Amino acid sequence: MSLDQNPKDLVRKTPKRINLEDYELTKGLGEGAFGKVYLTKHRSSDALYAFKQLKKNEIIKSHQVDHLMNECYILYSLDHPFIVKMEGMAQDQRYLFIIMEFVAGGELFKYLRRVGKFNKFQTSFYAGQVALAWEYLHSLNVIYRDLKPENLLICANGYIKVADFGFAKVVSARTYTLCGTPEYLAPEVILNKGHGKAVDWWTLGVLIYEMLVGIDPFNDPDPMTMYQKILKGALRFPKSVDSDSKSIIKHLLESDLSKRYGNLKNQAQDVKDHRFFDHINWQSLEEKAIQPPYVPQLKSSTDTTNFSAIGKIDDNTVPKIPPSSDPFLNW
Repeated sequence: MSLDQNPKDLVRKTPKRINLEDYELTKGLGEGAFGKVYLTKHRSSDALYAFKQLKKNEIIKSHQVDHLMNECYILYSLDHPFIVKMEGMAQDQRYLFIIMEFVAGGELFKYLRRVGKFNKFQTSFYAGQVALAWEYLHSLNVIYRDLKPENLLICANGYIKVADFGFAKVVSARTYTLCGTPEYLAPEVILNKGHGKAVDWWTLGVLIYEMLVGIDPFNDPDPMTMYQKILKGALRFPKSVDSDSKSIIKHLLESDLSKRYGNLKNQAQDVKDHRFFDHINWQSLEEKAIQPPYVPQLKSSTDTTNFSAIGKIDDNTVPKIPPSSDPFLNW
């Protein structure tokens, strides 16, 4: 994929208006703050999607209308093999409906917790896909800002997709919004100095450490103590972490923005050229031609067993999709 080294702001596309009657809800996947997520089937093609049914009154009460619409417009405008794809949206008087690509393997978080930690190849395999996603997003002046294993979904073929663009933003210089997961916050975010694309590379360093060790590098039950560890750069490595892995993590978890890999003149190329990724052929990775270290076991295309039981919906309560007389009502 040819990427522009002189980024221009993402050209936002208006999400496609879907016809709700073309879809049939089949199973419950989970429940969030604003509504529920179902597995749905397109009636004519049998293609499977994740169907979000969000309560508009809850979104309005939480003052999240602009936030959610920004997420939808950004996500619909993106097209990358390692970023989850949005199919379209609609609404009626009560709900906002969003159709997303269904990623059958569930969260990387759940798999990582099950096995404890990954070896170097498996870590570089997943980290490499995130690095390619960052390279693409940053070429469009989009920063993601919420990397964590919970937001990486495993596809049926063993590759991953970045999901949940709730904190994504088009930024050509700096932004000052405090957001992200505490364990993954970069020093410049904690200090409210203004931040940009470099925060994404910091979070990749935290992710690599967590995949190799099984816990994030600055973990502490007290948030203020954890923030102090982040600001001090207090990194400790177990003996199991080799020198190549230590090196890439230190280059990414660099408080000095003028030294942080990904934020230098060569941008993502410095990360990709690091010896930690020596055995990764980047073209083969992007083309999904590398044999994944793990492929989820699926009994069928509609198997949802890889999704967490926490917040999961009883399949017996799956409703019928209501007809929508006007897909884009005014809020």
